[in-house]
Amino acid sequence: MITKIALGLALAACCTIGWAADTFHPLDVKTGEWEASVTVAMNGAPPIPVEALARMTPEQRARLEEQTKSLSGRTIVHKSCVKKEKLDQPLTFGNNDKACTNTLVTSTGSMQEIHVECSRNNRKSSGTLRFEALDSEHVKGTVKMTVTSDSGNMDINSSFTAKWVGETCSSDK
Repeated sequence: MITKIALGLALAACCTIGWAADTFHPLDVKTGEWEASVTVAMNGAPPIPVEALARMTPEQRARLEEQTKSLSGRTIVHKSCVKKEKLDQPLTFGNNDKACTNTLVTSTGSMQEIHVECSRNNRKSSGTLRFEALDSEHVKGTVKMTVTSDSGNMDINSSFTAKWVGETCSSDK
């Protein structure tokens, strides 16, 4: 659960709407199973609506703050199945959030950079996703986001390295 929350916060603003680049080039990497090590660093308050915070008991609020702090700086290892269809579009981790607009800044066989802007309810987020294919079996990247809400601001900075594990996926994630 904590892993999903961290990945969700780090990638909350990703979607597939509003591409503005003239030419898209897929990353030149292999399809199949990949393993990524993601390190998340967060500063500030979680972007939770003020009304929701008001309904929490002091114990629930303290537990949420502690969980958020414990995620920061932690490395999460995650496996995923990368299919050709996923590579044939800018990398957005499959989130189809219509509250977001993406601008493809750079797109080559070895680099993708995407600027993200989202606005939903009382929360706005913006940032940059950057992916670099070191070779066909190794990728590194960063996700830098700022989330602003009526309950405060949070900066989320993630870095990751990913390596190709094999042609066959152990699960269809």
